[in-house]
Amino acid sequence: MMPVYMLSDEIRFPYVQHAEPEGLLAIGGDLSPERLLAAYSLGIFPWYSDGEPIMWWSPDPRLVLFPDRFRVSHSLRQKVNRNIFEVRFDTNFSEIVNQCAKAFRQDQHGTWITTEMKNAYQALHQLGYAHSVEIYYEGELAGGLYGVSLGNAFFGESMFHLITDASKVAMYHLVAKVKSFGFLMIDSQVETDHLLSLGAELIPRTRYMELLDNALLAPTRQGFWSL
Repeated sequence: MMPVYMLSDEIRFPYVQHAEPEGLLAIGGDLSPERLLAAYSLGIFPWYSDGEPIMWWSPDPRLVLFPDRFRVSHSLRQKVNRNIFEVRFDTNFSEIVNQCAKAFRQDQHGTWITTEMKNAYQALHQLGYAHSVEIYYEGELAGGLYGVSLGNAFFGESMFHLITDASKVAMYHLVAKVKSFGFLMIDSQVETDHLLSLGAELIPRTRYMELLDNALLAPTRQGFWSL
């Protein structure tokens, strides 16, 4: 078993190869924009619950969705083509995060989207690094997702739906957006049946790090996105 590193005030992380088998790499530090951006650029993300210290992860294998391999079912394509949903980007970021925190998830008690996490990603949003896709039905928020963008990579954090398939519609439009930008991947972090059904796939961390290095060669599209 590899040691778990305790982070100091200095913004530094151990190499991802030092992570424990389940992906835990380090504990401590803070959620400042500088530390979060450094973490994402190194293939690391925070994930913890209320009452726990901040924990930093780099799992192996890693779940990734390649935009060209996004799986669109017939029913999803029908819903998109019928234009029954209104789609927006970056107009209601804080509420998307709040709804993601409330969303029921099987085998999960409580939420990992703590108040501290909400504030941290709101700060990244204001700086133009974190983005949301918002889906409305008859004027009411029906689903959405949020994540972080660096270079030619989008790091998905969470999604929710209040109406069937609303989160899938959000993913559809995210994929369309990042494809138009020429992004290499949407990092989906850890395995879920939902994301696998949409075409996400598990890849070795070594391959993920190669993709990430290539993605970060491109300039970041900082600022609010629009449809």
